[in-house]
Amino acid sequence: MQLDIALLHAVVAVAKAGGFREAARVTGSNASRLSDSVRRAEQQLGVRLFHRTTRTVALTEVGRALMERLMPAMTEVDAALDIINRYRDTPAGTLRLNVPVSAARLVLPTLVPEFLARYPDIQLEVVAESNVQDVFREGCDAGIRYDECLEQDVIALPIGARRQRFAVAASPQYLARHGRPEHPSELLKHRCIRGRFASGVIPEWEFERDGEVVRIQPSGQLVVSIGAAVDLAVATAIAGGGIIQLFEEWLRPSLENGELEPLLQPWWPSFSGPYLYYPDRRLTPTPLRAFIDFIQEKNQLSLSNFSGKNHQNTSSIS
Repeated sequence: MQLDIALLHAVVAVAKAGGFREAARVTGSNASRLSDSVRRAEQQLGVRLFHRTTRTVALTEVGRALMERLMPAMTEVDAALDIINRYRDTPAGTLRLNVPVSAARLVLPTLVPEFLARYPDIQLEVVAESNVQDVFREGCDAGIRYDECLEQDVIALPIGARRQRFAVAASPQYLARHGRPEHPSELLKHRCIRGRFASGVIPEWEFERDGEVVRIQPSGQLVVSIGAAVDLAVATAIAGGGIIQLFEEWLRPSLENGELEPLLQPWWPSFSGPYLYYPDRRLTPTPLRAFIDFIQEKNQLSLSNFSGKNHQNTSSIS
């Protein structure tokens, strides 16, 4: 039995996305075209691959059996076709990254322009979202996350600054009205601007100084979605609406221009920088391979600069 490979790609796309609209968004196609391709595939195969209702699209038993064998095969086909890239002057293709909004704002701006200039035939698609549970959702090739929690067959590569801090700040007008806290526990008496994960959890604020750890659950009038609405939280803090805790680099411009004043600096907790996560597989798509090599080059350059500075400091001390 022969089946057009384009129809197989459509079936796989719908199965991965769990629906026609989502598959159309991921693939850049349209839902009606994908639906027609799946219908034609089912007609040629003589079986129904999906249960369709007005709300859901789910694989049938035979559809699941087909996907178990078909998805690895399609991955191998894509990898085989990608070998053509080895014979090009520059790598080509599409690279899709799934990243938290913070990484899109704080990590990628220093990397993406140079990467795109170096590889003009690579198209980069960045999916930035606050719900960052699945690195490889929506057909993404790799993702950026802030903790090295490895799943099976996944590699983590450091990307960006290796040490970061959470900063706490408020506007001068807020502090003039409400006073300046001297200990994290005093934040319980202040209006604090909080964030909520997509899961619904509002995280505690954590502080650390000389081995002492303080965790509090502050209160305030404004709660924003972590990632998607952080700029609103910053704007509200600048306007005097309360105290904010956020990545130091995100708040730095407002701290430097005086719109916000730092609070409780000796207590600011630090954490490790983010990682680029990608599958541990033998045939890595060429655009992803190019990005991995680019990040490794940047990491090596940063390490060399750090070693050079340390050598200079040692020489000046001696």
